[in-house]
Amino acid sequence: MELVSVAALADNRVIGKNGELPWESLPEDKKQYRARVSDSPVILGRKTFESMRENVPGRQQIVLSRTERTFPVETATHARTVKDTIRFLETTGEETAYVLGGEKIYELFQPHLDRMVLTRVPGVYEGDTYYPEWDEREWERVSKTPYEQFTLEEWVRAGG
Repeated sequence: MELVSVAALADNRVIGKNGELPWESLPEDKKQYRARVSDSPVILGRKTFESMRENVPGRQQIVLSRTERTFPVETATHARTVKDTIRFLETTGEETAYVLGGEKIYELFQPHLDRMVLTRVPGVYEGDTYYPEWDEREWERVSKTPYEQFTLEEWVRAGG
C-alpha cells in the first residue's frame, strides 16, 4: 500500500485560513487533483471531510476522528488512529491511498508517506493551517511541472 500526501501550499507552507483556501481558486489544480484521487481511497480529518461534504473526493473516504461516528456519505468509514487506517486499507487490496488533510492529518501521516504530490502556490499568505515541514534529505523531488498559476511537484521518499 502506497500512501501519498496531496496538498496545495504557499511558499510559507500555509494550506488554509478559516477552513478555506487563502488564494483564488485554481481550476487547473482542481482538475488534476480530482483526476488523481477520484478512483482511490482518501484519508482526511473530520473537519476537512465536512468542508468537502457537497463534493467528497475519492472512491472511499477514511475519516479520522477521535470520536466514534457515522457519516451521511455511504462511502465514508471512521478510523480512530493512523494504525487503524493503515490496517483497514490493507484489507481493501488497494494499491494507493491519498492523504488529503487537514494539518493534523498531514502531520500524523508524514512519517508513513511514500510520496508527496504538492501544488506549490507562489506567494506568502496569511493562514491558520500549515503543511508540515519535512527533511528534504529524506526525500527526492522526481518531477516539477509548471502551470500558469502554480507548480506541481512530486516527491518520493529517498531509498523508497
